[in-house]
Amino acid sequence: MSDAPDLDAFRNEVRDWLSENAPLEIRGLTGSIEGAGNWGGKKAVFDPPEMKVWMERMAAKGWTAPTWPVEYGGGGLSKAFAKVLGQEIAKAKLPPALLGFGLEMIGPTILNFGTEEQKKQHLPAITRGEVRWCQGYSEPDSGSDLASLQTRAVRDGDDFIINGTKVWTSYGDQADWIFCLVRTDPDVKKQEGITFLLIDMESPGITVRPIQLISGKSPFCETTFDDVRVPVKNVISEINAGWTVAKALLGFERAMIADAFGASRGGEKVKGKSKESLLVRMSRHYGYGNGDGALRDAVMRDEIAATEMDERAFHLTVQRSRDAAKAGHQPGPESSLFKVYATELNKDRHELMVRIAGAQGLGWDGHGYEEDELTLTRAWLRSRGNSIEGGTSEIQLNIIAKRVLGLPD
Repeated sequence: MSDAPDLDAFRNEVRDWLSENAPLEIRGLTGSIEGAGNWGGKKAVFDPPEMKVWMERMAAKGWTAPTWPVEYGGGGLSKAFAKVLGQEIAKAKLPPALLGFGLEMIGPTILNFGTEEQKKQHLPAITRGEVRWCQGYSEPDSGSDLASLQTRAVRDGDDFIINGTKVWTSYGDQADWIFCLVRTDPDVKKQEGITFLLIDMESPGITVRPIQLISGKSPFCETTFDDVRVPVKNVISEINAGWTVAKALLGFERAMIADAFGASRGGEKVKGKSKESLLVRMSRHYGYGNGDGALRDAVMRDEIAATEMDERAFHLTVQRSRDAAKAGHQPGPESSLFKVYATELNKDRHELMVRIAGAQGLGWDGHGYEEDELTLTRAWLRSRGNSIEGGTSEIQLNIIAKRVLGLPD
């Protein structure tokens, strides 16, 4: 029996609810600039202020995490109903009520590996936007070779004592909790001595220092642990079994990065309300138009068309994967495929945008379109790091070769 009538009724319910509950001030705020949107947490700044109202109303419905179980603050929706909800939010030009690593990374991980006590403690707080999470994986001497990490956790009764340093901790200066990989056994194979631990960022002994990038803007931090006490009960799964949990979470992370890079259309803005694509609008602004609706440069037309077709195809592929995840499928090695492709797609798009702008793509300060050129230049610089963060492209290609294509070592 088809559930189409139920879906239609739910669609109407969602439309009516959004019409009554989504503040007018937030309509149209659908941009996907890095760091933009509501990430929640104790230090949250709501811009505009009505975003707080939007988050609270969505959370009360369980729609900040629509497919999570109701008992953990979710909406309990099937993937089909969640897809309808997402479609209606998009049609109404409404921004996500809540973003962040809590919803996309540690939340699904706790659902899969956490104890009942951990689920009840952390998941509802995530869905309500009360707690913001950051990630403690990479270290100064353990980047691509993550399993070589050296942050130590020594057992002392019911606590671990943590010492070490994590780097590239995105938004660590704004986070309330960190999910962290620590070494609990230095005498076994490196992958077998790692534990996955949840740590309150207000714990004594934690120091967070922002890291600047050449783009002029950076979410990254260095996080140092100096004799930090963490309850043993904060272990996810089992002591020394953290590598399995870590790999599962990396699947969620790579899918999230691929989604952000592939579906955001770059995140930059150019003034005007035209329904044309950003690349076409930029081309007209920088003198590639004929005045009759066409772009006079055939090569530029081809490049724009090819880029937008690639983006559309990738967006649809990621959507299929997202639907599978909502149905309970845990991301596998295909997330590495998405991450590599999205990285190259995002870098190529920014390269094309800078070429369209020509010499004006070297902008660094100013107002009006010059301000957009400043954003463009810095976004192009930032995109250079896409092939490093979330696991380097080289590491992803190794995973694809071994686990997808089955090639020998």
